[in-house]
Amino acid sequence: MELKKHSFKTGVLAAIPIAVGYIPVAVTFGVIAQQSGVALIHSVLMSGLVFAGASQFMAINMIIAGTGALEIILASFILNFRMFVMSISLQDKFRSVPIFHRVMLSSGITDETFAVASLREEKSDPFFYSGLFLTAYLSWVTGTILGGVMSNAIPATISESMSISLYAMFIGLLIPAVRRSWKLCLVALFGMGLNTIFSSFFSSGWAIVLATLGGGLLGIPFTRRTS
Repeated sequence: MELKKHSFKTGVLAAIPIAVGYIPVAVTFGVIAQQSGVALIHSVLMSGLVFAGASQFMAINMIIAGTGALEIILASFILNFRMFVMSISLQDKFRSVPIFHRVMLSSGITDETFAVASLREEKSDPFFYSGLFLTAYLSWVTGTILGGVMSNAIPATISESMSISLYAMFIGLLIPAVRRSWKLCLVALFGMGLNTIFSSFFSSGWAIVLATLGGGLLGIPFTRRTS
């Protein structure tokens, strides 16, 4: 029992740096969601059920643009498809974990928790991963609640400027990847071009979905490494 508590506590401690980064971003999401007319309960449910920052910000932006539910769901699915790859990568660490626990643990995988979990040398330690994933998850949901509650108290000039964080976050995700490979820059530019073209024929939601698919399909052969 003591070993289990120690593993869980170790997971919680490992997640603290993630939580420190999650809370301010989640607060921003909560504020922007409130400004966009999304009820607090709905934004909290989005954080609790989706638990994916980039796709949540994207969904809010698409809601503002009047995009339909189907387009938002498809765009979120495509953006989060990498989670399947991450789950497969961690499969060996969860091999002896009961299937129910594996399903619960897989729900806590994000880019940040995956990075920390991948560095864990011990395998089949569900208590460590439970502490890691649960702490990150609660920090994101808590930040969303704080943002939604504080949105009315934040001055309008500050809250309006927080919407810029949506674009800053996506630029922050793009720049490090582009710096590593010029090919990824071309894929991003190709996706932007497709979105511009599709926007002339489809709604903004479908334009995003089709451009994301087109850019992703180009990226498969274009960025493939040859041995």
